[in-house]
Amino acid sequence: MRKIEMSGKEFYQFEIFDSNGLTNFCSTKIGWRRNGDTRFTGNLKDDYMPFRGELSSALKLSPGQLIFPRQNHGTGIQIVHKLNHLPDISETDALITNQPGICICVQTADCVPILLYDPVKAVIASVHAGWRGTVSQILVKTIQTMQANFNTNPSDISMGIGPSICQDNYEVGEDVIAQVKTQFVNHSDLLAPTKPGKAKLDLWEANKTLALKAGIFESQIEIMGLCSYQEQSLFYSARRDGADTGRMVSGIMLS
Repeated sequence: MRKIEMSGKEFYQFEIFDSNGLTNFCSTKIGWRRNGDTRFTGNLKDDYMPFRGELSSALKLSPGQLIFPRQNHGTGIQIVHKLNHLPDISETDALITNQPGICICVQTADCVPILLYDPVKAVIASVHAGWRGTVSQILVKTIQTMQANFNTNPSDISMGIGPSICQDNYEVGEDVIAQVKTQFVNHSDLLAPTKPGKAKLDLWEANKTLALKAGIFESQIEIMGLCSYQEQSLFYSARRDGADTGRMVSGIMLS
């Protein structure tokens, strides 16, 4: 990964995506106006459009080039074929496109942002994977959608896992533990028991497991290793600060 600055804002980029024809970024708290607490979707445009304006200005894009899903911790996947008048896509947690100039984004505050790039077919995806999306295997389903619609070979895909909560700070209860054990044969590698009915869950390793299962090579997976909970000066964390805290944005675009 590398840290960069654009228009006074700090972002991180995945080095695995180094390509002349690709833009990628994960935002931080640093540099936003209105005292931070950034949001990029919501019920009131006045709450999020100013931040989209700041983001598009930093990226030297128009606000209309930014496409966001209205995330609901499900497995909804949408293919974006062209820019249209809809800045948000409802009930969706992953976006896919092969169209240059469309920046597909997800917002997070502990959940895992995942970016995918198939350089052979020139297809990209952005994925929001909290624990629900992870156990529902939204990453695998996104890759399968890329295969079905664009003939992507998973072995061509490069993948980046951005800032999100790390295992040391993510204790979960019996319900989550049971679902992880059902969905992952390597659950003992993903869950570190802390006390009866509790364990710490490794969402990074869980999604890496899913990527390998789908056919992505380990050498083509980059995990930033930045914990949203731990790095309080850099990132928002719903677990640390409450659900009303701000959000980071991660995005990718064929340029």
